[in-house]
Amino acid sequence: MARIFLRKIRPGDKDFFAKWWRDKELVKLTSGVSRKISDKEVDEYFHEIFINDKDRHFMVTADGRTIGHLSLVKRKNNWYETQIVIGEKEFWGKGYGPRSIMLLIGKARRLGIENIYLEVRPANTRAIRVYERCGFHKSGKIKYPGDKFLKETLRMELDL
Repeated sequence: MARIFLRKIRPGDKDFFAKWWRDKELVKLTSGVSRKISDKEVDEYFHEIFINDKDRHFMVTADGRTIGHLSLVKRKNNWYETQIVIGEKEFWGKGYGPRSIMLLIGKARRLGIENIYLEVRPANTRAIRVYERCGFHKSGKIKYPGDKFLKETLRMELDL
């Protein structure tokens, strides 16, 4: 298996996001947004990443090849939300997701972050199993009645 690292996000990584956000299979597992994401939306997202100094964004690399993205976003009451996307499908189901999450947990500990949560589609059982193996536990369902793409998520928490 390739060596994996988390590196800081760079402006050139925008191209990976544009590719992954336009992958219908990947989007179905994550946000569920079925419309095309515009270049302007990708540009705006990246601008927000770079001006925000509270959040942490990392690219996942495997032997130098960029394969995914992880983030820690500061929320209320000293909680941080994490999101992970292994965007390169050839790396799915091979252990890169859990290894990346464990690297992120190590970084969070070194940063003094104590509470991390994530939200996942209840039907994404593969991801739920990965999160449980990494120490997350189910803490409840979150309803989004006004969101036509994502009606409900499962919240999972990790206490460091």
